[in-house]
Amino acid sequence: MSKLDSKEPIKVGVLGFGGLGQAAARVLYGKKQMKFVATADLHGYLYQKEGIDAELAIKAHRERGTIGHLGKLSTDSIKELIQIADVDGYFMALPNLPNTFISDVVDLFQALGWRGVLVDALKRTSALELMLLKQESLQKAGITYLSGCGATPGLLTAVATIAAQSYSEVHQVEITFGVGIANWESYRATIREDIGHLAGYNIEQARTMSDQEVEALLESTNGILKLENMEHADDLMLERLGICSRDQVKVGGVVDTRNAKKPLSTNVKVTGRTFEGKISTHTFILGDETSMAANVCGPAFGYLKSGIALQQRQIYGVFTAAEVMPQFVS
Repeated sequence: MSKLDSKEPIKVGVLGFGGLGQAAARVLYGKKQMKFVATADLHGYLYQKEGIDAELAIKAHRERGTIGHLGKLSTDSIKELIQIADVDGYFMALPNLPNTFISDVVDLFQALGWRGVLVDALKRTSALELMLLKQESLQKAGITYLSGCGATPGLLTAVATIAAQSYSEVHQVEITFGVGIANWESYRATIREDIGHLAGYNIEQARTMSDQEVEALLESTNGILKLENMEHADDLMLERLGICSRDQVKVGGVVDTRNAKKPLSTNVKVTGRTFEGKISTHTFILGDETSMAANVCGPAFGYLKSGIALQQRQIYGVFTAAEVMPQFVS
């Protein structure tokens, strides 16, 4: 019997327990087909094979600054967790600062001889390029890796891939997102990555900014970050499939770091020419009530479930969110 047919839930770990990792834990809490059993942050890790109480873990992290106070404190938390935890797949809710960080973590999984499914929600084209270079080594290691599996890239890239089927040629893919969060401290790494896309900033500058410097920047913009022509891996994903060239893909949006309400509706528009010669645009709009966390973590776990199906068929290597459909996790 395959794991997906079994009554036993898929054992899932979440690497990173900041805002995104905590949201992922809450998403898993309502799932019957997956069980949250392991997590790690910079200073410690927690492994409970019977399942982790998400709210208890979040409370402990917020009060003590690390999940290690509920589990084990460690200066090498990810390595130690990989070595002891019985986990089918991990969602890497990690900051991709610097650009090589997630790639380096994947190297650690390989070095330890771990086999299973890994899913990330990385954003930048250059970060995805690093992951694609690992295709052969991950195949040999027996690891099924799904990259760029959040909202964008991820959910919206998959939508664009499906929408493109109506056309003989695709002229443009335009992804526009609106994100609202109550305070930037809940998503420090994510906000820093966004700052790295602003004019006059780069990723290294954003990574090394102090909290005070970030707050001063946000004060000067009234908490709003307007992002245009971002380096987003949607372009590489769609180009790899022959849908359009990367310069035909535009990604941008608005992030409000002081209000939970979205400043605008997240959408993807795919414009192309049909076989009859008609120019048309498909538009897909996400509901404003769905949060960034819901639109990132939900797809990530759907892709993890698809990765489990590939793993059981002994299909290993690197896949993107545009190449594999996510399965729904009940």
